[in-house]
Amino acid sequence: MAFDWFKRKAKNITTSTDEKKDVPKGLWHQTPSGKVVEHDELKRNNYVSPEDGFHVRIGSAEFFDILFDEGKFTELDANVESIDMLNFKDTKSYTDRLKEVKAKTKLTDSIRNAVGTVKGTEMVVSCMDFAFIGGSLGSVMGEKIRRAVDYCIKNKLPYMIICQSGGARMQEATYSLMQLAKVQAKLAQLSEAGLLYIAYLCDPTFGGITASFAMTADIIMAEPGALIGFAGPRVIRETIGRDLPEGFQTSEFLQEKGFVDFIVKRTEIKDTVAKTVNLLAVNA
Repeated sequence: MAFDWFKRKAKNITTSTDEKKDVPKGLWHQTPSGKVVEHDELKRNNYVSPEDGFHVRIGSAEFFDILFDEGKFTELDANVESIDMLNFKDTKSYTDRLKEVKAKTKLTDSIRNAVGTVKGTEMVVSCMDFAFIGGSLGSVMGEKIRRAVDYCIKNKLPYMIICQSGGARMQEATYSLMQLAKVQAKLAQLSEAGLLYIAYLCDPTFGGITASFAMTADIIMAEPGALIGFAGPRVIRETIGRDLPEGFQTSEFLQEKGFVDFIVKRTEIKDTVAKTVNLLAVNA
């Protein structure tokens, strides 16, 4: 069918589609409050909106670039990957889900380990990637944290975990939950060696991670406005049958109640971590 209103010439459109210029994706970012910030400016400000202070969710690549001197680091245990031990299937098989998310994110799992210097002080940082199945805790995350702790003990280095997760990975069932005890046992060894452990809680930090190693660090830092908890507010509200306090489960609320030591803006995280390590780290 041919309709005049559908024809490019009838609309006086003469530019060929080959010459059409699209606006690059990601050039601008809009925060929840409606503020619009140019992407390069956002990157220069550690992905924090300069107008309203909103912390845009970022992954391990961006965090490592922010924390490590000149963005230089050595990745540890990069070849550790998840497998489908249970032949699990929900809306799709776990094997297919892993293949898809690995291709999409270019990551091997939901956490990465790196060693480098932060303001001249060498340390190990493990950072979760929420883009990989919601930063979920599986056997690989537990194993990578174990290896990171062993590396710290061997080399007498302080340790930091950047948390952003929805909780345990359901596709690994009990194997996932076993990681909680495994990680806590390793962190106890880190403490016995006299080495510092810092947790930095980002939006969101939920589930078993909050119920374990996110809340057992020597120093617990959090990003402004981050949602932190075990179960979500809707589930809690329906369970107890009452309205929740204003700001419930935000990092500010948790600091007020004593669960978070202090809130650190991402623009200040590198300086704060370096000062904390220099003040508190004790070599065995």
